[in-house]
Amino acid sequence: MPHEDRHIPLTDEVVRFPVPAEEAGERLDVFLARRLSQFSRNYLQRAIYAGAVQLHGPDLPSGKLRPNYKLRLGQVVEMRLPQPPPEGPLPEDIPLDVLYEDRWIIVVNKPPGMVVHPAAGHWEGTLVSALQHHFDQLSQLGGPVRPGIVHRLDRDTSGVMVVARNDLVHAKLSKQFSRRRVEKEYWALVQGSPARDRDVVELPIGRHLQHRHRMSTAPGSLRPRQAETFYEVLERFEQAALLRVLPRTGRTHQIRVHLAAVGHPVLGDHLYGGRAEVRLRELLPRDWFTHPGGPLNRKLRGVRLPEEQFDRLQKQLDQVVLSRQALHARRLKFLHPESRQMVQFTAPVPEDIQQALTWLRLAQDNRLPPQRG
Repeated sequence: MPHEDRHIPLTDEVVRFPVPAEEAGERLDVFLARRLSQFSRNYLQRAIYAGAVQLHGPDLPSGKLRPNYKLRLGQVVEMRLPQPPPEGPLPEDIPLDVLYEDRWIIVVNKPPGMVVHPAAGHWEGTLVSALQHHFDQLSQLGGPVRPGIVHRLDRDTSGVMVVARNDLVHAKLSKQFSRRRVEKEYWALVQGSPARDRDVVELPIGRHLQHRHRMSTAPGSLRPRQAETFYEVLERFEQAALLRVLPRTGRTHQIRVHLAAVGHPVLGDHLYGGRAEVRLRELLPRDWFTHPGGPLNRKLRGVRLPEEQFDRLQKQLDQVVLSRQALHARRLKFLHPESRQMVQFTAPVPEDIQQALTWLRLAQDNRLPPQRG
């Protein structure tokens, strides 16, 4: 069953179809697919979830209308037609950070904020559009909307991705991912500091029952699947920690969900950590302030600050250091599909995470940042 999609674009055109006797008992999505052949059944299911369909007549359902609803004789199906799905993304001249390329693969460093492929609400500015502008040949195994795309990163996760240039390479890479032969290493800045230097989180992940755009480790989540995540602490700070994370399975939002489940959500993770932005004051030690959330101490670490320096630091406290989840795909290691040699690629840590680390390290070492004149 496709996930709910309330953002599918709809037109103002409305169509109505009475349910005849010979189709009573038919599924709603199948009934519509017979009459609206310009749309795929999957796309019609998404439109139903988006609220594009209403029923009139006898024996109406009490709950939310679903694609598998069985129609009754005498009912009328009324549908606000969705916009046709794009046949494929258009090339766009978007800069790409290409880490490596040859005749078979392309390895890129995806920036934060970039959607990998078109989806509802994100038809432009995607990685796919950028790839199509810069490269003549990409695999078509993923369909017209996902040329070259073997695996994904969340929109606000940065880092290394491999792209296939032909269908055979795509199939070989996909097999490595599905058989867990690709080593994926992430760096994550998390809230608090884990008690253990290294650990493995083994919690099944399913879709959240109330919030379908979220995943959950809670008992009773929808269709949970086994998931396993290894992490180790690279650096500890008073308010946060830098982790090296190796997911051993590939579930949706796996790292974010698992780290939140053990009490250390990724900084800036609005879905699982509750905060979409991280300000400087949230990274600094508690004893730098007169009271939690208050102004700086005039005597910082026992040293009285010059008035000018104190004022500058005070003004910086509410600056946003992170405006997305601090999760970065640092390294990818796999068997090259043509040479059959192990290769690995590393993406540099992006500027926003580096800035957060700089502040955390300065505070940890009881130092103040240099003040510019």
